[in-house]
Amino acid sequence: MGLGIYKGFEIPLPTFGYLGEKLNIIGPFVSYHLLKQDVFQFSANLSPRFNGFYSNDADIFKGMDERQLSLDAGFSLIYKKDNWKLKSSAMFDVLGRSSGYEVSTQLGKLFRFGSVFVEPNVGLSFLDAKHVGYYYGVCDHEITTSRLGFKGNSALNKTLGVSVMTPVFFKGLTSLSINNTWYDSSITDSPLTESASSLSLKIMFVNFFNLYTRHP
Repeated sequence: MGLGIYKGFEIPLPTFGYLGEKLNIIGPFVSYHLLKQDVFQFSANLSPRFNGFYSNDADIFKGMDERQLSLDAGFSLIYKKDNWKLKSSAMFDVLGRSSGYEVSTQLGKLFRFGSVFVEPNVGLSFLDAKHVGYYYGVCDHEITTSRLGFKGNSALNKTLGVSVMTPVFFKGLTSLSINNTWYDSSITDSPLTESASSLSLKIMFVNFFNLYTRHP
Protein backbone atom coordinates (compact mmCIF):
# COMPACT_ATOMS: atom_id res chain seq x y z
CA MET A 1 0.00 0.00 0.00
CA GLY A 2 1.28 3.46 -0.83
CA LEU A 3 0.86 6.62 1.20
CA GLY A 4 0.65 10.23 0.03
CA ILE A 5 -0.23 12.10 -3.15
CA TYR A 6 3.17 13.47 -4.14
CA LYS A 7 4.01 13.35 -7.84
CA GLY A 8 5.90 10.20 -8.83
CA PHE A 9 6.48 9.10 -5.25
CA GLU A 10 4.99 6.26 -3.18
CA ILE A 11 5.70 5.46 0.48
CA PRO A 12 5.39 1.78 1.52
CA LEU A 13 3.71 1.13 4.85
CA PRO A 14 4.98 -1.85 6.89
CA THR A 15 2.42 -3.84 8.85
CA PHE A 16 2.56 -5.92 12.03
CA GLY A 17 0.37 -6.01 15.07
CA TYR A 18 -0.25 -6.75 18.71
CA LEU A 19 -3.58 -6.41 20.53
CA GLY A 20 -3.46 -6.42 24.31
CA GLU A 21 -5.83 -5.51 27.12
CA LYS A 22 -4.61 -1.89 27.05
CA LEU A 23 -1.78 -1.70 24.52
CA ASN A 24 -2.51 -2.00 20.80
CA ILE A 25 0.10 -1.93 18.02
CA ILE A 26 -1.24 -1.98 14.45
CA GLY A 27 1.56 -1.53 11.94
CA PRO A 28 3.69 1.33 13.28
CA PHE A 29 0.70 2.89 15.07
CA VAL A 30 0.51 2.58 18.87
CA SER A 31 -2.39 3.25 21.23
CA TYR A 32 -2.75 2.76 24.97
CA HIS A 33 -6.16 2.74 26.67
CA LEU A 34 -6.14 5.18 29.57
CA LEU A 35 -9.82 4.86 30.43
CA LYS A 36 -12.54 2.46 29.33
CA GLN A 37 -16.03 2.72 30.81
CA ASP A 38 -19.25 1.42 29.30
CA VAL A 39 -19.59 3.07 25.90
CA PHE A 40 -16.49 5.32 26.16
CA GLN A 41 -12.81 4.63 25.54
CA PHE A 42 -10.07 7.24 25.99
CA SER A 43 -6.59 6.47 24.64
CA ALA A 44 -3.13 7.96 24.18
CA ASN A 45 -1.69 7.50 20.69
CA LEU A 46 1.61 7.57 18.82
CA SER A 47 1.63 7.71 15.02
CA PRO A 48 4.47 8.17 12.51
CA ARG A 49 3.88 11.01 10.04
CA PHE A 50 4.93 9.50 6.72
CA ASN A 51 4.71 12.70 4.71
CA GLY A 52 8.15 13.98 3.78
CA PHE A 53 10.79 13.56 1.10
CA TYR A 54 14.40 14.03 0.02
CA SER A 55 15.33 16.03 -3.07
CA ASN A 56 16.35 12.84 -4.91
CA ASP A 57 13.13 10.94 -4.17
CA ALA A 58 11.42 12.21 -7.34
CA ASP A 59 12.01 14.74 -10.11
CA ILE A 60 9.47 17.17 -8.64
CA PHE A 61 11.60 17.51 -5.45
CA LYS A 62 14.94 18.33 -7.13
CA GLY A 63 16.42 21.49 -5.65
CA MET A 64 14.04 21.48 -2.65
CA ASP A 65 14.93 21.32 1.02
CA GLU A 66 14.31 18.04 2.81
CA ARG A 67 10.90 17.56 4.42
CA GLN A 68 11.44 15.19 7.30
CA LEU A 69 9.19 12.38 8.50
CA SER A 70 7.91 12.98 12.00
CA LEU A 71 6.09 11.50 14.96
CA ASP A 72 2.63 12.58 16.09
CA ALA A 73 1.31 12.11 19.61
CA GLY A 74 -2.13 12.81 20.99
CA PHE A 75 -5.39 11.44 22.30
CA SER A 76 -8.51 9.77 20.94
CA LEU A 77 -12.02 9.30 22.28
CA ILE A 78 -14.26 6.48 21.04
CA TYR A 79 -18.00 6.26 21.71
CA LYS A 80 -19.79 2.99 20.88
CA LYS A 81 -23.51 2.28 21.22
CA ASP A 82 -26.05 0.18 19.30
CA ASN A 83 -23.43 -0.80 16.67
CA TRP A 84 -22.56 2.87 16.06
CA LYS A 85 -19.00 4.05 16.58
CA LEU A 86 -17.80 7.66 16.76
CA LYS A 87 -14.06 8.27 17.03
CA SER A 88 -12.43 11.68 17.45
CA SER A 89 -8.71 12.35 17.80
CA ALA A 90 -6.20 15.18 18.06
CA MET A 91 -2.58 14.57 17.03
CA PHE A 92 0.39 16.94 17.35
CA ASP A 93 3.85 16.91 15.76
CA VAL A 94 6.08 16.23 18.77
CA LEU A 95 9.38 16.37 16.86
CA GLY A 96 8.78 19.90 15.61
CA ARG A 97 9.16 19.12 11.90
CA SER A 98 6.06 21.04 10.87
CA SER A 99 4.92 21.95 14.42
CA GLY A 100 1.43 21.34 13.06
CA TYR A 101 -1.52 19.30 14.21
CA GLU A 102 -4.40 17.18 12.89
CA VAL A 103 -7.91 16.88 14.34
CA SER A 104 -10.12 14.14 12.89
CA THR A 105 -13.46 12.46 13.47
CA GLN A 106 -14.98 9.28 12.01
CA LEU A 107 -18.48 7.83 12.21
CA GLY A 108 -19.29 4.22 11.37
CA LYS A 109 -21.99 1.60 11.91
CA LEU A 110 -21.52 -2.17 12.15
CA PHE A 111 -23.84 -4.56 10.29
CA ARG A 112 -23.84 -8.35 10.71
CA PHE A 113 -24.60 -10.83 7.93
CA GLY A 114 -24.15 -14.27 9.50
CA SER A 115 -20.42 -14.61 10.24
CA VAL A 116 -19.52 -11.52 8.22
CA PHE A 117 -19.41 -8.02 9.72
CA VAL A 118 -19.52 -4.91 7.52
CA GLU A 119 -18.77 -1.41 8.78
CA PRO A 120 -19.16 1.57 6.40
CA ASN A 121 -17.73 4.84 7.71
CA VAL A 122 -17.31 8.52 6.89
CA GLY A 123 -14.69 10.88 8.24
CA LEU A 124 -13.30 14.42 8.31
CA SER A 125 -9.70 15.45 8.96
CA PHE A 126 -8.52 19.01 9.66
CA LEU A 127 -4.84 19.85 9.07
CA ASP A 128 -3.54 23.23 10.19
CA ALA A 129 -1.65 25.65 7.93
CA LYS A 130 1.74 24.77 9.49
CA HIS A 131 1.35 21.12 8.50
CA VAL A 132 0.13 21.90 4.96
CA GLY A 133 2.80 24.55 4.41
CA TYR A 134 5.65 22.30 5.55
CA TYR A 135 4.76 19.16 3.61
CA TYR A 136 3.14 20.66 0.50
CA GLY A 137 4.55 24.18 0.35
CA VAL A 138 7.23 25.54 -2.00
CA CYS A 139 9.44 28.27 -0.51
CA ASP A 140 10.73 31.23 -2.51
CA HIS A 141 14.24 29.76 -2.95
CA GLU A 142 12.68 26.47 -4.20
CA ILE A 143 10.76 28.06 -7.08
CA THR A 144 11.70 27.00 -10.61
CA THR A 145 10.14 27.48 -14.04
CA SER A 146 8.25 24.19 -13.56
CA ARG A 147 7.54 24.56 -9.84
CA LEU A 148 5.63 27.61 -8.65
CA GLY A 149 5.73 28.95 -5.12
CA PHE A 150 3.06 27.68 -2.73
CA LYS A 151 2.38 28.47 0.93
CA GLY A 152 -0.75 26.47 1.71
CA ASN A 153 -3.58 27.10 4.14
CA SER A 154 -5.38 24.80 6.58
CA ALA A 155 -7.15 21.87 4.92
CA LEU A 156 -10.27 19.79 5.55
CA ASN A 157 -10.05 16.33 3.96
CA LYS A 158 -12.99 13.95 3.57
CA THR A 159 -12.90 10.15 3.75
CA LEU A 160 -15.39 7.41 2.84
CA GLY A 161 -14.62 3.78 3.56
CA VAL A 162 -15.83 0.30 4.40
CA SER A 163 -14.39 -2.57 6.46
CA VAL A 164 -15.36 -6.23 6.13
CA MET A 165 -14.47 -8.65 8.94
CA THR A 166 -14.99 -12.37 9.51
CA PRO A 167 -13.72 -14.95 12.05
CA VAL A 168 -14.17 -17.98 9.77
CA PHE A 169 -10.59 -18.29 8.43
CA PHE A 170 -7.72 -20.01 10.29
CA LYS A 171 -9.29 -19.51 13.75
CA GLY A 172 -8.60 -15.77 13.69
CA LEU A 173 -10.12 -12.50 12.56
CA THR A 174 -9.62 -11.47 8.94
CA SER A 175 -10.45 -7.92 7.87
CA LEU A 176 -10.37 -5.96 4.63
CA SER A 177 -10.58 -2.16 4.69
CA ILE A 178 -10.95 0.16 1.70
CA ASN A 179 -10.87 3.93 2.13
CA ASN A 180 -10.90 6.83 -0.30
CA THR A 181 -9.75 10.28 0.79
CA TRP A 182 -10.62 13.48 -1.05
CA TYR A 183 -8.04 16.21 -0.38
CA ASP A 184 -8.80 19.86 0.22
CA SER A 185 -7.78 22.34 -2.51
CA SER A 186 -5.26 23.76 -0.01
CA ILE A 187 -3.31 20.55 -0.68
CA THR A 188 -4.21 19.69 -4.27
CA ASP A 189 -3.30 23.18 -5.50
CA SER A 190 0.31 22.49 -4.51
CA PRO A 191 2.67 21.82 -7.46
CA LEU A 192 3.99 18.83 -5.49
CA THR A 193 0.74 16.86 -5.71
CA GLU A 194 -0.81 15.08 -8.68
CA SER A 195 -4.19 13.79 -7.48
CA ALA A 196 -7.29 15.14 -5.78
CA SER A 197 -7.91 11.85 -3.97
CA SER A 198 -6.23 8.62 -2.93
CA LEU A 199 -7.46 5.06 -2.41
CA SER A 200 -6.00 2.86 0.32
CA LEU A 201 -6.39 -0.87 0.89
CA LYS A 202 -5.56 -2.74 4.11
CA ILE A 203 -5.77 -6.49 4.70
CA MET A 204 -5.22 -7.74 8.24
CA PHE A 205 -5.33 -11.11 10.00
CA VAL A 206 -5.45 -11.31 13.80
CA ASN A 207 -4.83 -14.54 15.69
CA PHE A 208 -5.71 -14.58 19.38
CA PHE A 209 -3.53 -16.57 21.77
CA ASN A 210 -2.71 -16.64 25.47
CA LEU A 211 0.83 -15.66 26.47
CA TYR A 212 0.42 -17.06 29.95
CA THR A 213 -0.01 -20.65 31.07
CA ARG A 214 -1.62 -21.34 34.41
CA HIS A 215 -0.18 -24.09 36.51
CA PRO A 216 -2.20 -25.95 39.09
